[in-house]
Amino acid sequence: MTWIAPPPPPFGGSLVADERTLLEGFLDWQRAVLVGKCTGLTGAELAQRSTPPSTLSLLGLLRHVTDVELEWFHQRFRGETVAFHYRRADAKDAAFDELDPAAAEQDHARLLAQWEDSRAVAATAALDDAFEDVLRGPMSLRAMYLHLIQEYARHNGHADLLRQRIDGETG
Repeated sequence: MTWIAPPPPPFGGSLVADERTLLEGFLDWQRAVLVGKCTGLTGAELAQRSTPPSTLSLLGLLRHVTDVELEWFHQRFRGETVAFHYRRADAKDAAFDELDPAAAEQDHARLLAQWEDSRAVAATAALDDAFEDVLRGPMSLRAMYLHLIQEYARHNGHADLLRQRIDGETG
């Protein structure tokens, strides 16, 4: 039986809330939008590339943001050494370049598991907790949330175009 990407996990929350709840909620919303763009597609459809020479695909985006979450919550925020799921020193774009449509279900599940892990990392931290980012200098968890919201939002724009190219679906 062919795997079909399911709808995103439920998300939501009040838009009249404290800052932490709003930041977490907006990040969850952006996460759900990306996964929602994949709903109803097969692994082969998710692996369809945009336009040559680009290797951009919905499956590649899912794989990419899995590593982005790992990078930001564990490597940057916690200062841990991490083993990325897809990115390698010799292939920074492996998330896009080395797709296996047959592994789409596993890749999708890995992203959702990474979200849970990221939430757990941040759960005990304060928004003012800071770390030293090699590119930006001192950075707070608050700023990291804002960065990740914009990262997902940017990729969600890509996902809109990719989905429209696959089956014409928009919105």
